[in-house]
Amino acid sequence: MEVQRGDTLGKLANRANVPLERLERFNPGVNTRRLAVGQRLLIPTQQERAPSGGPYRYQIRAGDTYSSIARHFGTTSGRIQSANAGTSPTALRVGQIVSVPLSSSAPRSTPASSSASSSSSPTPPPAATSLPASARRWPWPLEDYRVVRRFGTDSRGTLQPMLLATQAGARAKSVAAGEVRFADGMRQLGEVVIVHHADNLQTVYALCSRTLVSVGQQVKAGDELCEIGKSNDSQRYDLLFDLRQGGKPIDPRQVLR
Repeated sequence: MEVQRGDTLGKLANRANVPLERLERFNPGVNTRRLAVGQRLLIPTQQERAPSGGPYRYQIRAGDTYSSIARHFGTTSGRIQSANAGTSPTALRVGQIVSVPLSSSAPRSTPASSSASSSSSPTPPPAATSLPASARRWPWPLEDYRVVRRFGTDSRGTLQPMLLATQAGARAKSVAAGEVRFADGMRQLGEVVIVHHADNLQTVYALCSRTLVSVGQQVKAGDELCEIGKSNDSQRYDLLFDLRQGGKPIDPRQVLR
């Protein structure tokens, strides 16, 4: 996709109908605050995935080589070749899926200023809360997502939980091991799953269309909890994600890696 005058990464993500976070991860060398007219961005396909920390699931395009892919993602051709031992680097086919492990020093795009935009921008979240050692570097509840509303107070001073947009067919995953304490419908929140974790921590997954777990079930980090439904208001596929300790809301960005 080519950048046009007035474009932001958020606008490009909407135009391409892909989550902003996913677009950022597939263009790690792009300065999202300084897009240049005529600059070309890589638009991820439905078959591609970009989990936090990698490896990425990448679909070969015309002219691709392991070296060109490595340059784009800030890794090495050797790492890509090692991750795809059964694939000849001289016989890549357009449409073929390969695994792209990321280097620890892989460049990261600067988060776009519009990544958390909504009709009214939230004010900064409350000050950081002291958390137990168990609440460190939890994975995000979705593989592909963009943050459409960050945790924090809105213009009216109301504390709002985090809202993540994703794609049709996405499933929310537990961010840590725990026990399902609620898996049912709630008014205005659709199907909701609540998981209790160690140290009196709870995570909430709402706006789902169907739950995939039952009350009392033990889950591990990465276990699927619910299918994401389409919001009637925005026509997006949204997940409302909330993190609490003893019932007190916590900014998930303190915990998620």
